[in-house]
Amino acid sequence: MGILATTLVVAAPLAAQNAPDDRLYGRVVTAGGDSYEGFLRWDQNEGSWADILNGDKEMPLENVRDAERLDEEWARNREESRSISILGLRISWDDDDDYTSSMSSGIRFGHIHRLRVTGDDRARLELKSGQEIELEGGSTDIGDDLRDLVVQDPERGEVSLRWRDLDEVEFRAPPAGLDGMSPRLHGTLTTRRGAEFTGFIAWDVDEVLGSDILDGEERGQDREIPFERIAAIERAGSSGARVVLRNGEELTLRDSNDVDDDNRGISISDPALGQVTVQWDEFDQVRFHPAAPGSGAYDTFDGGWALYGTVRTDGGEELSGWIRWDNDEEWSWELLDGSQDDVEFDVEFAQIDRVVRQGSWGSEVHLVDGRVLELEDSNDVDDGNKGLYLTLEDGEVILVPWWDVDEVTFQRP
Repeated sequence: MGILATTLVVAAPLAAQNAPDDRLYGRVVTAGGDSYEGFLRWDQNEGSWADILNGDKEMPLENVRDAERLDEEWARNREESRSISILGLRISWDDDDDYTSSMSSGIRFGHIHRLRVTGDDRARLELKSGQEIELEGGSTDIGDDLRDLVVQDPERGEVSLRWRDLDEVEFRAPPAGLDGMSPRLHGTLTTRRGAEFTGFIAWDVDEVLGSDILDGEERGQDREIPFERIAAIERAGSSGARVVLRNGEELTLRDSNDVDDDNRGISISDPALGQVTVQWDEFDQVRFHPAAPGSGAYDTFDGGWALYGTVRTDGGEELSGWIRWDNDEEWSWELLDGSQDDVEFDVEFAQIDRVVRQGSWGSEVHLVDGRVLELEDSNDVDDGNKGLYLTLEDGEVILVPWWDVDEVTFQRP
């Protein structure tokens, strides 16, 4: 840690360098007609445009019908789920009109223009592209389990709102010249296997701002340290962490879920990737430093586009069209899930150049910026994938089974 401390002590505090344009900002209208405007902290652990709003989305009925028509195994399993056998007599029913299937989803806040509350656990999102989508539950981001939406209104002070208080939130870039606001935590995390990830950090799925507090005990004394005073944190086994302050002081903290294996994970929102979550056992160290000017600003997100690309099959055939991945994801703002070396990934499709299937266990995911991830443990990247549904130029929808996929190359508009 001596070398690490020497290189970081000279760094200026985050608040002095980190421009506020990467922080969530918007106008909130309550169910009672009040309005507040300012920087936003969503559900405690989201505070930047690169962070993800999580929820569930419903599979469109046309996706179900495409699967019934093109995927014999899926259709057979579905038919069996719509029938029962009584005394040797099989009774079946048709429930297409009532069929619903929800899947986990998420979108980075920077793509959203407006969020309207439509129920106890539902919201309608209007994206910058004009597309509208509905998300429900699935996390504490949407619904009555929301752990407050905090608005830092310069005129009216800080206000905390529950889901039931909300009518709509209109997101917008923060005005120039605002100051006195705590910066979003940003830095570079290194895993015990040597992988590095840089982006906006949520510590213990909770602390996201420079004014938030790192708790622990040092030699029996309680310590509460604002993150804006911290230059680096290094794991010290399962039960503690070494902390380097910006003034050069070093200390070891214990007996807190901020600094031991009760830590719920460290998330990194990388504008050029998506989100990465590292558990304590895989965490090695993090160095805090400001984001590059303009990185993760609201105007760097475009609202997304329909996925289009070329699928090369194992037999060498190439098919181009609009892609519905795993009969689920079909927009560039959607997320491809997987894990690598016990690190969890939510990769935004817009950041993917191509995907190469690697047998039944997983896939190589090549990012636009040249990074390559070997992901597994998700039906997005292994043999649990329901296949790629392609809409060809003439409007025909075809299915390329996952086992027949060799490589998929995406094309940006």
